[in-house]
Amino acid sequence: MFCNQCEQAHHGVGCDKIAICGKPEPIADLFDLILYQTKGISWLNNKARENGKKDQKIDRFIIESLFLTVTNVNFDEKRVLAWTKTADEYLGKAADLAGIDRTAGDIPHAAALSVKGMSDAELLAESKKYPITDFNENEDIQSLMQLLTYGLKGLAAYAEHAAVLGSTDDMVNDYISSSFSSLLEKDLTVDELVGLNMKCGEVNIRCMEMLNEAHISHFGTPEPTEVLAGAKKGPAIVVSGHDLFMLEKLLEQTDKTDVNVYTHGEMLPAHGYPKLKEHKSLAGHFGTAWQNQQKEFDGQPAAFIFNTNCIQEPKKSYMDRVYTTSVVGWPGSTNIDDHDYSQVIEKAKALGGYDSDLPTTKLMTGFGHDAILNVADKIIAGVKSGDIKHFFLVGGCDGAKPGRNYFTDFVEQSPKDTVTMTLACGKFRFNHLQEEMGDIGGIPRLLDVGQCNDAYSAVRVATALADAFECGVNDLPLSMVISWYEQKAVVVLLSLLHLGIKGIRLGPTLPAFITPNILDFLVQNFDIKPIGNSAKADLEEILG
Repeated sequence: MFCNQCEQAHHGVGCDKIAICGKPEPIADLFDLILYQTKGISWLNNKARENGKKDQKIDRFIIESLFLTVTNVNFDEKRVLAWTKTADEYLGKAADLAGIDRTAGDIPHAAALSVKGMSDAELLAESKKYPITDFNENEDIQSLMQLLTYGLKGLAAYAEHAAVLGSTDDMVNDYISSSFSSLLEKDLTVDELVGLNMKCGEVNIRCMEMLNEAHISHFGTPEPTEVLAGAKKGPAIVVSGHDLFMLEKLLEQTDKTDVNVYTHGEMLPAHGYPKLKEHKSLAGHFGTAWQNQQKEFDGQPAAFIFNTNCIQEPKKSYMDRVYTTSVVGWPGSTNIDDHDYSQVIEKAKALGGYDSDLPTTKLMTGFGHDAILNVADKIIAGVKSGDIKHFFLVGGCDGAKPGRNYFTDFVEQSPKDTVTMTLACGKFRFNHLQEEMGDIGGIPRLLDVGQCNDAYSAVRVATALADAFECGVNDLPLSMVISWYEQKAVVVLLSLLHLGIKGIRLGPTLPAFITPNILDFLVQNFDIKPIGNSAKADLEEILG
């Protein structure tokens, strides 16, 4: 195996025995096989779409396959092996849709590949033939191919979140099939791959817009909301991930019981949505960022559900109460794919929950673009009066690798005449500072925009402010300091680059799959900067 798709790549190079995330070699190899099969499905699907033939099930399977291979989604070898066999079936379906004979010999190997009838051992042997890092001898082209692959994984994750809510877009599906299948071509140039990567960022903006529209139409417009972080007396279920629809279905079922439901990690912004807040069983927020789950869940009398990426190896103290949904998996956990959470509710009741209330703190969330732009007049007046000197967007994926205290230091040391917007799980490094940071003329100095899924809100705010001041986004007193961990952060970065945003600080380390030449290209064209060793020094440089 060799995997370098996340920020924790071993020694800043890649994981070659067992991944830092806990992914063992067989899973890593099987993911490579699934990606190869999915390129073949995409090639066939693209041919069908060129002839006006479409199949939503094939489009969705491509998206799910890409999402399956995102970091910290599925570690269950049995289910991943089964996925390769299902992928083989979809290769046949896509070929039938396109009217192509897969045995003809004049199509890409990925489209002709068949694993039908292979034993598990044979599948594991076959999976070693398609390492994602070995598709072009030119290291810069290989680097850009990986950048596009990881960008597509992030795009697929957002597309999957939207599809769960019944929202799809032909343009997004067209691009995913055409761009992923293009990676089968042997003569792609650097310029062509740069174009495909920039297009990935552009399409992702549409995809995030689509997801935003789906969230608002289904759950209402997010509004600033105070959330209790802790636990109440009684049975408990903790929900981790990003899937708000799954949470809604659980709340509908627990409202009829005495079971309390708590959000965890990226589910915190759920409390800002009016229709979710209506449920009496939504009790508060438990814990902090996803990477702290093993410590925070240890010995807790609660049931735990993981509905998207973010699962870690459960400790023995709570392994018997771990459930997953969708494509998420861990060996020994129970997967629920029909939104019937009765067994989870019964488990929570059997565990008994908390004998008394636990100490609570207060967090604020729900500052989506509508909430912020509703007070745009105050923000603009604050800038013009000099009360607000600068805006920061500090957020992104959190992780356990050393160096992430930088982001806490940065926000903590930001001057009192600055405002920080934050999103994704990176906020857990500093969202406990909300009350301490206070406000400027009624505008909180720390604004939780939402999940990583809500990066569109930050883009909307930035472009609206640029319009208000009749300037470009790069001319605003706005700086972006982004923490990255996995592939959704990669595609958000591509979206920001597509918008022409420059001077982004990225860390705690730069991607291992970016070669020096490609990094130099990003620095020269977009002024990408690695975060420094000192948040204070970077602040001084930004503010002049």
